[in-house]
Amino acid sequence: MRRSDQRRAAVVALYQRDVTGHPLEVLLDPRATTFTRELAEGAAGDQPQLDALIERHAVGWTLDRIAPLERNILRVALYELLHREDVPAEVAIDEAIEAAKELCGADAPGFINGILGAVYRESGVASG
Repeated sequence: MRRSDQRRAAVVALYQRDVTGHPLEVLLDPRATTFTRELAEGAAGDQPQLDALIERHAVGWTLDRIAPLERNILRVALYELLHREDVPAEVAIDEAIEAAKELCGADAPGFINGILGAVYRESGVASG
């Protein structure tokens, strides 16, 4: 399974958790890869920190105004940016933009790119 698909699986599980309130353990496919599980569980575990970053950089937007799917694309990408040294920052950002193009409205890719780019520049994360 391609890493792009594994990222989307993590995003979908997190999205479903937000919408249904069901625990992540129930929503993740039992056959989910280790990478998918790490992204989903890592983003969920770091959610307060990730959400604070999103809110700080989503100028004019509160977290609850951001669509749940977009929020979770951002969470997964930010988790990768901050915690996955094996994933170059540019790859994490590009993958999030591509997911937004496939799964969200027309304005989502630019919105997601803006937030991730701002976090990347602010944090000085090296591009593995």
